[in-house]
Amino acid sequence: MYRKTYLEVNLDHIAHNVKVIKERYPEYQYYIAMVKGNAYGHGMYIVNTLVEAGINYLAVSSLDEAIEIRKYHKEIPILCTEIIDEDCLEEAILSHVTLTIDNLEYLKKLEDKNCKVHIKLNTGMNRIGVSSREEFNQICEYISAHKNITLEGIYTHFGTPGVHDVYFDRQISRFQEITMDADLTKIPMVHLSSSFILLAHPKIEFANAVRFGTILYGYDISLHEYGSGLKEKMKKIRDQYLAKKNHISPVIRGNGIDLKPAISLKTNVMEIRNVKAGELLGYGVNVVAEDMKIAVLPVGYDDGIGTNMEDRYVLIHGKKYEAVGQIEMCMMFVKVDDSVNIGDTVTLMGDELTLGYMSRLKNAGIQETLVSFSKSLSHVYVKNNQIEEIISYNEKEI
Repeated sequence: MYRKTYLEVNLDHIAHNVKVIKERYPEYQYYIAMVKGNAYGHGMYIVNTLVEAGINYLAVSSLDEAIEIRKYHKEIPILCTEIIDEDCLEEAILSHVTLTIDNLEYLKKLEDKNCKVHIKLNTGMNRIGVSSREEFNQICEYISAHKNITLEGIYTHFGTPGVHDVYFDRQISRFQEITMDADLTKIPMVHLSSSFILLAHPKIEFANAVRFGTILYGYDISLHEYGSGLKEKMKKIRDQYLAKKNHISPVIRGNGIDLKPAISLKTNVMEIRNVKAGELLGYGVNVVAEDMKIAVLPVGYDDGIGTNMEDRYVLIHGKKYEAVGQIEMCMMFVKVDDSVNIGDTVTLMGDELTLGYMSRLKNAGIQETLVSFSKSLSHVYVKNNQIEEIISYNEKEI
């Protein structure tokens, strides 16, 4: 690792989160970890930690991600939730990747291939998936007639949280309508939930598997209990009215879960300078208003931290220091005191500088923020407070 700007991933926190989720929701046979988007920015190196902690299935978006996982674990089942192009099917099957089926014509391309499949149902999102009971039955009949194809599961995905809208309930009803001719108890895996659905809704009776991403990485996105203030009381009355009017199923509030964020963004102090009032700082006419000591950090918007400077701070030795000037492509500045030295570790996200804080700076959702950090950042994996592995950009296949 030549550059000291990196993402630090705490493997103990990843393992903790898996164990807490399984203890809280013990009623599933399969716990499917979503590791798309390079494991939400954490890197596929975490796969062995996930498996050791109790994950027994993985899901990705692309074949590329599945093949990356195979560098670390040869046996863990992997579902690719996107449709794999026909010319890549052989590679997928050789890599023991489970295929997603979303129409009969695509299924027929597997006529002579030994493979496992999950049928994706389109229950309302209109991305991919089987939309009709008739086609679902045709697919099931085709699979039954071709013993080389194993139907391992069926699944769908929810488009809304189902808190203030009717679409969650409609999607469950649609799932049941499409599959009404099938005995779901004879299908090894039936999975619908996401992290939020798992936290906010009672278990879907016929589901024996659960998918989750956000909570796996340490972010509690459960619904909070209503507060005691007037605004909160009015919100509760509104929600109860909408639920009754629209026949919305009950949701679970105050379902806090003991999760630990696993990822931090860190750099170091590259240079320290004393800047006089009236002098410039970086590009443009950024005039310093007073004499100050400046630390120059080798991190910038190319690393995915955005350019917003409003209320931006970093942590050095556990103390907050204000960012000044402007964020450049590869550098930024912070106002420091005499306790800061060249080489000191700087935290841009982590500890009290949460992912939510970084997301507000970027005006983005937390998932978007996690996957927006530069792919050129090295990943430092920590276990038992010791560095277990460093995976650098220059070591990756490009």
